[in-house]
Amino acid sequence: MTSRAPARRRARPERWLPLVPSVLLILVFIAAPVLWSFRASFTNAALTGRNARNPSWTGLENYARMASDAIFPSSVVLTVLFVVGSAILGQNLLGLLIAGLMARARRPVAAVVGAAVLAAWVLPEIVAAFACYAYFNKQGTLNQLLAGAGLAGADWLYAFPMVAVVLANIWRGTAFSMLVYRAALADLPGDVTEAALMDGAAGWQRLVYITLPMMRQSIATNLMLVTLQTLAVFTLIWVMTAGGPSNASTTLPVLAYQEAFKFGDIGYGTAIASVLIAIGLLFGVVYVRLLQREKP
Repeated sequence: MTSRAPARRRARPERWLPLVPSVLLILVFIAAPVLWSFRASFTNAALTGRNARNPSWTGLENYARMASDAIFPSSVVLTVLFVVGSAILGQNLLGLLIAGLMARARRPVAAVVGAAVLAAWVLPEIVAAFACYAYFNKQGTLNQLLAGAGLAGADWLYAFPMVAVVLANIWRGTAFSMLVYRAALADLPGDVTEAALMDGAAGWQRLVYITLPMMRQSIATNLMLVTLQTLAVFTLIWVMTAGGPSNASTTLPVLAYQEAFKFGDIGYGTAIASVLIAIGLLFGVVYVRLLQREKP
């Protein structure tokens, strides 16, 4: 017993050694920019002018400015609506539905459906954004299809900008949820479902009382990932609406970009970005607690 203990202690550094490059990359490309942005949010840093070269410390002035900014509160609400509508409800539920249908479909049908859903996900984000703009534009594909069916179209990006970007993000990101739930369904033990079937449980009963409870960890993990991904969506909204009309689709990433790079106020833009990071951490803590509750 005593001879094995030192060998185990000597082996521990070797286990952590492969993690060193990953930790360094995280510190350089994630932690350092986040810390710089957080520090810049307490200054009057600007994109041009004297404050671009020698910014001064302003304390909580940028955060206090949010209280009097008419756009900031609406941007917070729009960000939450965008995340709930396109990620928590849209991508999550649609991905689960498609995964369930693929599990029951024949292999050629499942392959075609999977390829069609994955096509939107593998496209570069800028290409997917322009495709969505072309679809919802006033002279775009959607209105042409409606006109062919004898129905009146609308200027969707002007009249319903948030609906358009929510639907676009659902189309863009559902493939990830589909893959997660497809793998989770494949790992479910078949004997449990067969026992419930022999006991006379209906399809919806098996889903509610057996399938979903056994997938709780996969559901919580998927919700956390798609929520954090959706919080950071910028290109899709910027290409489709640029936050308009009249800030009707200005989420926090769009507002932070506008303040920092359109109006040149780096300090205020990074303060908004810091609030966005805090919202992401809040969602992350909630989901981590949900995952911890599922552990035996």
